[in-house]
Amino acid sequence: MTEPFQFKTSDVKVEKRETVFQGFFRMDKLWLTHPRFDGRDMPVFTRELFIRGDATCVLPYDCDRDEVVLLEQFRLGALGRSQSPWLLELVAGMNEEGETPEEVAQREGQEEAGLTFSRLDKICDYLVSPGGSTEMIHLYCGHISTEDAGGLYGMEHEHEDIRAHVVSADEAIAMIHDGRINNAAAIIALQWLELNRSRLREGKQ
Repeated sequence: MTEPFQFKTSDVKVEKRETVFQGFFRMDKLWLTHPRFDGRDMPVFTRELFIRGDATCVLPYDCDRDEVVLLEQFRLGALGRSQSPWLLELVAGMNEEGETPEEVAQREGQEEAGLTFSRLDKICDYLVSPGGSTEMIHLYCGHISTEDAGGLYGMEHEHEDIRAHVVSADEAIAMIHDGRINNAAAIIALQWLELNRSRLREGKQ
Protein backbone atom coordinates (compact mmCIF):
# COMPACT_ATOMS: atom_id res chain seq x y z
CA MET A 1 0.00 0.00 0.00
CA THR A 2 1.22 3.50 -0.86
CA GLU A 3 1.81 5.71 2.17
CA PRO A 4 -0.29 8.91 2.41
CA PHE A 5 1.16 12.34 1.66
CA GLN A 6 3.08 11.29 -1.44
CA PHE A 7 2.34 14.69 -3.02
CA LYS A 8 3.39 18.16 -1.82
CA THR A 9 2.71 21.82 -2.62
CA SER A 10 5.27 21.84 -5.45
CA ASP A 11 3.22 19.17 -7.27
CA VAL A 12 0.38 21.66 -7.80
CA LYS A 13 0.71 23.87 -10.90
CA VAL A 14 -1.32 27.08 -10.87
CA GLU A 15 -1.67 28.16 -14.49
CA LYS A 16 -3.54 31.37 -13.72
CA ARG A 17 -4.97 33.21 -10.73
CA GLU A 18 -7.16 36.30 -10.50
CA THR A 19 -9.09 38.10 -7.77
CA VAL A 20 -12.79 38.06 -8.67
CA PHE A 21 -14.10 39.82 -5.55
CA GLN A 22 -12.54 42.12 -2.95
CA GLY A 23 -14.70 43.36 -0.10
CA PHE A 24 -14.73 42.51 3.60
CA PHE A 25 -13.47 39.16 2.31
CA ARG A 26 -11.65 38.23 -0.91
CA MET A 27 -12.38 35.59 -3.53
CA ASP A 28 -9.79 34.36 -6.05
CA LYS A 29 -10.30 32.15 -9.10
CA LEU A 30 -7.56 29.64 -9.90
CA TRP A 31 -6.81 27.53 -12.97
CA LEU A 32 -4.72 24.57 -11.81
CA THR A 33 -3.60 21.00 -12.32
CA HIS A 34 -1.96 18.33 -10.15
CA PRO A 35 -0.95 14.65 -10.38
CA ARG A 36 -3.59 11.96 -9.90
CA PHE A 37 -3.14 8.90 -7.70
CA ASP A 38 -3.26 6.68 -10.80
CA GLY A 39 -0.21 8.41 -12.31
CA ARG A 40 -2.00 10.63 -14.82
CA ASP A 41 -2.17 14.43 -14.67
CA MET A 42 -5.48 16.07 -13.81
CA PRO A 43 -6.73 18.21 -16.70
CA VAL A 44 -6.61 21.95 -15.93
CA PHE A 45 -9.68 22.87 -13.86
CA THR A 46 -10.96 25.98 -12.09
CA ARG A 47 -11.81 26.59 -8.45
CA GLU A 48 -12.90 29.66 -6.50
CA LEU A 49 -10.95 30.16 -3.27
CA PHE A 50 -12.21 32.15 -0.28
CA ILE A 51 -9.20 34.09 1.02
CA ARG A 52 -9.65 34.46 4.75
CA GLY A 53 -6.89 34.91 7.30
CA ASP A 54 -6.20 32.60 10.21
CA ALA A 55 -8.17 32.96 13.43
CA THR A 56 -7.69 32.05 17.08
CA CYS A 57 -10.43 30.55 19.27
CA VAL A 58 -10.31 29.98 23.03
CA LEU A 59 -12.50 28.00 25.40
CA PRO A 60 -12.34 29.86 28.75
CA TYR A 61 -12.34 27.30 31.57
CA ASP A 62 -12.26 27.58 35.35
CA CYS A 63 -10.77 24.35 36.73
CA ASP A 64 -11.79 25.08 40.31
CA ARG A 65 -15.43 25.85 39.59
CA ASP A 66 -15.61 23.46 36.61
CA GLU A 67 -17.27 26.16 34.52
CA VAL A 68 -16.76 27.57 31.04
CA VAL A 69 -17.61 30.91 29.44
CA LEU A 70 -19.55 30.76 26.18
CA LEU A 71 -20.37 33.75 23.99
CA GLU A 72 -23.74 34.30 22.41
CA GLN A 73 -23.87 36.40 19.24
CA PHE A 74 -25.61 36.71 15.87
CA ARG A 75 -24.03 34.81 12.95
CA LEU A 76 -25.18 35.55 9.41
CA GLY A 77 -24.13 32.11 8.14
CA ALA A 78 -26.76 30.47 10.36
CA LEU A 79 -29.60 32.64 9.05
CA GLY A 80 -32.36 30.77 7.21
CA ARG A 81 -31.85 27.45 8.96
CA SER A 82 -34.27 25.79 11.37
CA GLN A 83 -32.46 27.22 14.39
CA SER A 84 -31.68 30.55 15.94
CA PRO A 85 -28.88 32.48 14.18
CA TRP A 86 -27.63 33.49 17.63
CA LEU A 87 -24.99 30.87 18.44
CA LEU A 88 -23.05 29.87 21.55
CA GLU A 89 -19.38 30.09 20.65
CA LEU A 90 -15.86 30.50 21.96
CA VAL A 91 -13.81 33.66 22.38
CA ALA A 92 -12.47 34.21 18.87
CA GLY A 93 -10.82 36.71 16.57
CA MET A 94 -8.90 37.10 13.36
CA ASN A 95 -5.10 37.04 13.57
CA GLU A 96 -3.65 40.39 12.55
CA GLU A 97 -0.32 40.60 10.76
CA GLY A 98 2.56 40.23 13.23
CA GLU A 99 0.38 38.82 16.03
CA THR A 100 0.90 35.39 17.54
CA PRO A 101 -2.19 33.26 18.23
CA GLU A 102 -1.51 33.67 21.96
CA GLU A 103 -1.58 37.48 21.60
CA VAL A 104 -4.85 37.26 19.67
CA ALA A 105 -6.29 35.05 22.41
CA GLN A 106 -5.52 37.60 25.12
CA ARG A 107 -6.78 40.55 23.05
CA GLU A 108 -10.05 38.85 22.18
CA GLY A 109 -10.49 37.57 25.72
CA GLN A 110 -10.52 41.16 26.93
CA GLU A 111 -12.64 42.58 24.09
CA GLU A 112 -15.28 39.85 23.96
CA ALA A 113 -15.57 38.67 27.56
CA GLY A 114 -13.46 40.87 29.86
CA LEU A 115 -11.17 37.89 30.54
CA THR A 116 -7.42 37.49 30.97
CA PHE A 117 -6.07 33.97 30.55
CA SER A 118 -3.56 32.87 33.17
CA ARG A 119 -2.51 29.98 30.93
CA LEU A 120 -3.28 28.86 27.39
CA ASP A 121 -3.27 25.13 26.59
CA LYS A 122 -2.95 24.37 22.88
CA ILE A 123 -5.71 22.06 21.65
CA CYS A 124 -4.97 21.92 17.91
CA ASP A 125 -4.76 23.80 14.62
CA TYR A 126 -7.32 22.85 11.99
CA LEU A 127 -8.44 23.90 8.52
CA VAL A 128 -12.04 25.12 8.60
CA SER A 129 -13.20 24.20 5.08
CA PRO A 130 -10.17 23.35 2.92
CA GLY A 131 -12.29 22.54 -0.12
CA GLY A 132 -12.70 26.27 -0.71
CA SER A 133 -11.25 28.41 2.09
CA THR A 134 -7.74 29.22 3.32
CA GLU A 135 -8.76 29.74 6.96
CA MET A 136 -6.85 27.92 9.71
CA ILE A 137 -8.10 27.96 13.32
CA HIS A 138 -5.65 27.98 16.23
CA LEU A 139 -7.60 26.46 19.11
CA TYR A 140 -6.83 26.83 22.84
CA CYS A 141 -8.23 26.24 26.29
CA GLY A 142 -7.72 29.38 28.38
CA HIS A 143 -7.54 29.18 32.17
CA ILE A 144 -9.60 31.79 34.03
CA SER A 145 -11.71 32.42 37.10
CA THR A 146 -15.43 32.65 36.37
CA GLU A 147 -16.13 34.39 39.68
CA ASP A 148 -16.88 37.76 38.02
CA ALA A 149 -17.38 36.53 34.45
CA GLY A 150 -20.43 37.13 32.28
CA GLY A 151 -22.14 40.21 30.90
CA LEU A 152 -22.36 42.24 27.69
CA TYR A 153 -19.29 42.88 25.53
CA GLY A 154 -18.12 43.53 21.98
CA MET A 155 -16.60 46.33 19.92
CA GLU A 156 -19.49 48.56 18.86
CA HIS A 157 -17.59 50.01 15.88
CA GLU A 158 -17.19 46.43 14.61
CA HIS A 159 -20.95 45.82 15.08
CA GLU A 160 -20.31 43.22 17.76
CA ASP A 161 -23.05 42.49 20.29
CA ILE A 162 -21.96 39.73 22.64
CA ARG A 163 -23.42 38.21 25.79
CA ALA A 164 -20.97 36.14 27.84
CA HIS A 165 -22.59 33.23 29.68
CA VAL A 166 -21.05 31.23 32.54
CA VAL A 167 -22.06 27.61 32.08
CA SER A 168 -21.14 24.46 33.99
CA ALA A 169 -18.82 22.14 32.08
CA ASP A 170 -21.46 19.41 32.34
CA GLU A 171 -24.10 21.61 30.72
CA ALA A 172 -21.75 22.83 27.97
CA ILE A 173 -20.77 19.27 27.08
CA ALA A 174 -24.45 18.26 27.10
CA MET A 175 -25.15 21.05 24.60
CA ILE A 176 -22.76 19.59 22.03
CA HIS A 177 -24.32 16.15 22.46
CA ASP A 178 -27.88 17.40 21.93
CA GLY A 179 -27.00 19.84 19.14
CA ARG A 180 -27.61 23.17 20.88
CA ILE A 181 -23.96 23.95 20.15
CA ASN A 182 -23.21 23.13 16.52
CA ASN A 183 -20.20 25.19 15.45
CA ALA A 184 -16.92 23.39 14.87
CA ALA A 185 -14.55 25.28 17.17
CA ALA A 186 -16.83 24.94 20.19
CA ILE A 187 -17.52 21.27 19.51
CA ILE A 188 -13.83 20.41 19.16
CA ALA A 189 -12.85 22.41 22.25
CA LEU A 190 -15.60 20.98 24.45
CA GLN A 191 -14.87 17.43 23.34
CA TRP A 192 -11.21 18.08 24.20
CA LEU A 193 -12.34 19.35 27.61
CA GLU A 194 -14.45 16.24 28.10
CA LEU A 195 -11.33 14.12 27.51
CA ASN A 196 -8.92 16.26 29.55
CA ARG A 197 -11.15 17.64 32.31
CA SER A 198 -9.96 15.30 35.09
CA ARG A 199 -6.32 15.99 34.30
CA LEU A 200 -6.89 19.75 34.30
CA ARG A 201 -8.82 19.66 37.59
CA GLU A 202 -6.04 17.64 39.21
CA GLY A 203 -3.61 20.41 38.25
CA LYS A 204 -1.60 18.35 35.81
CA GLN A 205 -0.04 20.13 32.83
